[in-house]
Amino acid sequence: MAQTTRVALLFGGRSAEHDVSLVSAAAVFRNLDPRTYKVLSLYITKAGCWKVVPSPLASRRDLERGRGLDFLPWTKKSRGTGLRADIYFPVLHGPFGEDGTVQGLLEMAGVPYVGAGVLGSAVGMDKVASKVLLQSAGLPVVPFRAVLETDWRRDRAGILRLVRKEFRRPFFVKPANLGSSVGITKVKKDKDAAAALETAFRYDRKALVEKGIAGRELECSVLGNDEPEASLPGEVIPHREFYDYNDKYVDNKTGFVIPARLSASLIAQVRRLAVAAFRTLDLAGMARVDFFLERTSGRLFVNEVNTIPGFTEISMYPKLWAASGLPFPALLDRLIALGFERHRARRVCVERDR
Repeated sequence: MAQTTRVALLFGGRSAEHDVSLVSAAAVFRNLDPRTYKVLSLYITKAGCWKVVPSPLASRRDLERGRGLDFLPWTKKSRGTGLRADIYFPVLHGPFGEDGTVQGLLEMAGVPYVGAGVLGSAVGMDKVASKVLLQSAGLPVVPFRAVLETDWRRDRAGILRLVRKEFRRPFFVKPANLGSSVGITKVKKDKDAAAALETAFRYDRKALVEKGIAGRELECSVLGNDEPEASLPGEVIPHREFYDYNDKYVDNKTGFVIPARLSASLIAQVRRLAVAAFRTLDLAGMARVDFFLERTSGRLFVNEVNTIPGFTEISMYPKLWAASGLPFPALLDRLIALGFERHRARRVCVERDR
């Protein structure tokens, strides 16, 4: 890499996790060494307009003012304005950013970028698709069922009978394609199941119904491309009944144990399963893998995988790597290097096909 690498930070976006992205991008911006990187801040509004802004630290008013860019900020028309970058760093959570859409755009442009590719991003975003793949690879996942909104509208009573038959209370209902615990309901009474599904369908056409696991919530950070490494695991101690959006980003009362107090054999199992999940979903760069450790059985379940995990000051992904000996600025250096590495490998493959 050159002495000063031009990094385009993509943040904001059209999803319900827009505000979380702003906080994550601000933390990334603060931890990118200005002696090594020149940062171009590209803000995507909730309406999908791309704008060059001073930084993610700007006020919401300053972020929203002014005209937007052409849809592709790296086009020939924009090159004379200094908008080109050496590598693009999406810090976009949820749909239209973490789901393969922006990654597809970057692939079409042929530019290096940080994180998973189109396939890994898409399946990592879709909780149903990822669970099907993880299950087929022999990894332990929590019992689940997918419900399409079209089926729900056609036969509400039948869906409710099926859900009540398969899942003991409490169980969870989630949108299939969203993160940061947005749209999730813990169902403790049968009469609340319909409202939980309606909530999930506000955010996606597909809902996930999942068995409730009583136990500990563990998280593990993964870093790498074809030879990924796992951090020490950590434990989340929710302030509320479960680790919901307010618990994560509003109340600031969540407890964290880093590293988690686990036996050596259980730590090794968490790390092994985290790497296995990363490889199964064909991920790259980074991911946070979340687990449940069931209290009664001692069984470990892979809950979900986040391909662009939170980078806020309280986020587990950078904190776990810091506890594993890789501080935030060095972690960002590594992620950027991995983005360049993957781009070079991709370019070699394309040239072979010609």
